[in-house]
Amino acid sequence: MKWRNGWVGAAALILAACGGDDEQEKAQSARDEQPATGQVEVWRFGLEEIEGSVQYEYANRFAEIISEKSDGQVEVRLFPYGQLGGLTDIYDQVQAGSVQLAFGSGFLGGTVPESQLFSLNFVLTDDEQLNTQLLNDERFRKHDDLVDAFRERNLHPLAIVPEGWQVWTANKPVRKPEDFAGLSIRTMDNRLLRETYSAYGANPTTMEYGELYSGLQLGQLDANIQPVFAHQEMDFYQVQDYMIFANQAQFVATVMANADWYDNLSDDQEEMIEEAVVELVPYIHDVQTRLNSERLDIITENSDIEIIRLTPEERAVFRERSLPVRDVFVEMVGDRGENLLNTLLELVEEGAPETAGEPVPVTDTNDSISPGESPTQPELDHTDNATDDAAESRTRSE
Repeated sequence: MKWRNGWVGAAALILAACGGDDEQEKAQSARDEQPATGQVEVWRFGLEEIEGSVQYEYANRFAEIISEKSDGQVEVRLFPYGQLGGLTDIYDQVQAGSVQLAFGSGFLGGTVPESQLFSLNFVLTDDEQLNTQLLNDERFRKHDDLVDAFRERNLHPLAIVPEGWQVWTANKPVRKPEDFAGLSIRTMDNRLLRETYSAYGANPTTMEYGELYSGLQLGQLDANIQPVFAHQEMDFYQVQDYMIFANQAQFVATVMANADWYDNLSDDQEEMIEEAVVELVPYIHDVQTRLNSERLDIITENSDIEIIRLTPEERAVFRERSLPVRDVFVEMVGDRGENLLNTLLELVEEGAPETAGEPVPVTDTNDSISPGESPTQPELDHTDNATDDAAESRTRSE
């Protein structure tokens, strides 16, 4: 097996050219971690979330697979949130090459504007497993426009990881857009999210993830948007009174690599990575389902938070408000973004992914939930979120 380590020197030169002792130290650290020929090669993987999260479970299993496939010649070293700085610090480091692999989600929209497609509401289906398959269908995951969007920023997309439904928490009940009036809701630094929640009537406010609990506790924010597991692991639910399930969007992260580093991998290494991300598609769906269910049980058992699940009629009002934001997305990123949106809508309409696993079985669901119970999917057609206007959206560039 041929191992290439030439990226190390290139990364050091790039960082040195940027100036600053910190960046030079990061480059030196990356270089020092690379072994002599015949020894273990280290790949650094930056995470946006803490240990025990969906991203951590994904990266940990990815590391195990790569170790197995390389016969121990590659070690994937994980850096949970906080060890490499904030979110934008992680993105800067993977672009520069001091980190070889990283997750990017909502904040990534400032670096790769096309990635804000994942922030659009009511585009995917109501079936979470199907969504995981659709997003990792090669027709989307390897779409030229998606790859080019990342490559222009010296990044290379490897996999797309839905982490569960984005759930609202607030200090008042929210069932209709009018209930959002006057609420300051935390969004990531992402124009599409700001446009969406402005359309819903809220006041979107950007705040760093690590400052969010204090912001809610001190009343600087009235509401929040996170997958269930994040609400629990960061204790956000302790400073909010209501948790609202609208199934408007999933939290979606992208696994990405430094493009120069990726280009210098051997064919065997690239093949290992591809096999790993394909193997992880069903695995990470099961992980996020389990984590979100377990964490919701913890939330309901340890608090008096009131859980609200919107009815199909209530969701339809928010969905209608979200549609013009698709035009904003296309306006922002142009033809490339429009092509990606249309491709995703077509896959949703087909509901038949290629190279991403077997068809999803239909399961029984419940419509309502009481405090202390885990929510299940509502009894809706799994394509309710997107397919009924897919054709209209394409003609209107939404």
